[in-house]
Amino acid sequence: MNDIYLSFFMFTTNLKPDDLDYRNVIVNHIRNLEGFGYTGFEFPIAPGEREFFEKDLQDYTNLRKFIDDMGLEHIQIATNVGATPQFDPSSSNPEQRQEALEYLKSRVDITAALRGKIMMGPIIVPYAAFPTRESDQAPLWSDELQDALEIRYRNAQPILEQLGEYAEEKNVKLAIEPITHWETPGPNKLSQLLEFLDGISSRQVGVVIDSAHEILDGDGPEIFSNQVRDLAAQDRLHYIQISAADRGAVHTSWLPWQAFLEPILPVYNGPIAIEVFNAIPDFVKSLHLTRRKFWIPDEDPENQYPSAYEIAQKAYDKTQAELKKFRDGY
Repeated sequence: MNDIYLSFFMFTTNLKPDDLDYRNVIVNHIRNLEGFGYTGFEFPIAPGEREFFEKDLQDYTNLRKFIDDMGLEHIQIATNVGATPQFDPSSSNPEQRQEALEYLKSRVDITAALRGKIMMGPIIVPYAAFPTRESDQAPLWSDELQDALEIRYRNAQPILEQLGEYAEEKNVKLAIEPITHWETPGPNKLSQLLEFLDGISSRQVGVVIDSAHEILDGDGPEIFSNQVRDLAAQDRLHYIQISAADRGAVHTSWLPWQAFLEPILPVYNGPIAIEVFNAIPDFVKSLHLTRRKFWIPDEDPENQYPSAYEIAQKAYDKTQAELKKFRDGY
């Protein structure tokens, strides 16, 4: 049986771990969502500044203690971490790559402090940071972009190798996320990430497969089955996310459930995280969200539209129903 997690992107991009009041908000969400069946949560870890890495670690350590003290020590946590333009493992600048390594190590430390076993996210190329041509600052696309990314991937491979060795010491798996082309320059496809991983020996460095990105940028069900098989054989299938193509409600989405799950479930028994990008301020502009916000209990006035909890409950129920279909042989 797979544990079902919920991403806190339903509520926030920043847990504000040093905010005592917001700790109570987090605990309240966990308690309510646990009642629907969720056994774990994916916590977004906000980018930080180098001088605050130690403080960040202490703040998240205190957050985990608070969660435990509230009787929720059994709750499992994964983390969502991204490279940033400041901390870029693919940079052409060796000093910047080293700074990126220290940053990502600090996020591994945070994951371990939360007792998490998985740190996932776009940790090769900074999210949404599309490269530009040096001569005129024009954006790079198509062949020109892919040629530039090949260089950046080679830059990042030694950094991810070292990060994998460090993460193994902390008992944290690194699950790199290929993200669709309209959000980020690369890697967009699972095939591109598999090529990247060919240059890394550490099996601690693996993959998260997100249904939304696979639907939008994947190579189709037959190739997908082979990719999942290869990742499992390499012990690099570290995490799975269920997300609608529009990143909204899962239970009413156009999601090929069984085609997606059929290759995965025989070779994967880890957590499955449901990811909904709610129309909170941090996402509205960046993701061009036109749909209404799923109102958040105790934060927004109640209205006639679905709440975040309703969407979360229906997502959980739908996912469990599809998992049961697979177990029952459809």
